Amino acid sequence: MKHQVTTLPGLAAVAALALLGSAPVVGAEVKIAGFGAKSGVVRSFGVNTEAVMKGAIDQINAAGGIELGDGSMAKLALDFYDDRCNAEEGISVLRRITGTDAVVAVGPTCSNVAEPLFGVLQKKNGDSSDSGLQMPIFTDTAIKGGLAKISEWAFRNVPNESEMYKSLFAWLKAEHPNLKTVYGGVEEDFAHSRFTWHKVMKTRAPEAGYEVLGEAKWLLNDTNFSTQVRQMKKAKADIVAISAHPFTTCGVLKEMQRQRVKPELIVGLTSSSSMETLQGCSEQAEGIIIPTSFAPVTDSAKQAAAAAAKYGGNADLHSAAAWENVMVLKSVMESEGIMGKPDTVQADRQKIRDGLAKLTATTGLLGTIQRTAEGEAIKPYLYVHANSGNWAVLHDPQQ
Repeated sequence: MKHQVTTLPGLAAVAALALLGSAPVVGAEVKIAGFGAKSGVVRSFGVNTEAVMKGAIDQINAAGGIELGDGSMAKLALDFYDDRCNAEEGISVLRRITGTDAVVAVGPTCSNVAEPLFGVLQKKNGDSSDSGLQMPIFTDTAIKGGLAKISEWAFRNVPNESEMYKSLFAWLKAEHPNLKTVYGGVEEDFAHSRFTWHKVMKTRAPEAGYEVLGEAKWLLNDTNFSTQVRQMKKAKADIVAISAHPFTTCGVLKEMQRQRVKPELIVGLTSSSSMETLQGCSEQAEGIIIPTSFAPVTDSAKQAAAAAAKYGGNADLHSAAAWENVMVLKSVMESEGIMGKPDTVQADRQKIRDGLAKLTATTGLLGTIQRTAEGEAIKPYLYVHANSGNWAVLHDPQQ
């Protein structure tokens, strides 16, 4: 009969474990969930966010991870879910995340997912009569105005488009006083693009002194834009403002080229200040002007872009915010003293929510980001334009 032999080093290890008892385990993990669209027309947004989050977590872990409330160190780990830019799927994903040991979720991609998803969270923190989910959500991409106010468990790190386009149209008016009229094009079935045209661009342009001559509408999955561009051509506006995401923006720009529609200026949607636009229609997009909260113009921004590229993604207006989110979450986890144990998951979620609610300012890739009482961000931004296949900084309104 063979007997199991325990070596001296093995005995020493067993003795050490016995002495440790309930002491913190070195090399423990704290789980973060990410979610967004990795399928469909806007799949690149989710792909880019996941790549950026992985890069940010790599940097944190390489420096030792995060310090827990008991003084031990833990690594961050990421699980990323595809919500397909579908509201029902997004809510289902959030419920699955809530059933895991993830202490916070970063997402979603689409505003039409974020709005109903925030609605299933507990509206007011600590309200025992509200059975809504108690999971902190820190959104990096969904940008439709004012959504964080839906729940005290929802926080966003997205730019304020109303302020960005107010500034942009005023600047364009000063730089090009001869231009008088604007014609709009809008991706009508997408919450973000619809909101930005009807509630932002269509308001901010007249405030700057422009006359809005009309608008053409299409859908996110449309591929033929001949009728809309004929309407645009007939209007003969000085500026065409396109509130659409990269796929249909490129479709419209190519049809404008085919019909020889050449306005003096083209203004684009924040979400189209991405590599997807340049990859899809670099020639046709040449000169388009877009306000954005990200450009690789600082050392930290360049670092985030390189980290995203390592994982096959691009850092842009949306995905770069995920880098900032992860870094903010590290700071909040440490300042609030989360414990990172299986039996402290809900307590840790509460601490992270409370920590995010306390923030009045954070450090961003382009500078200081102010935080509002409603959980929104006021981010630094730039105007960029498409220039020879790249996004180049056209103007920094903060200077």
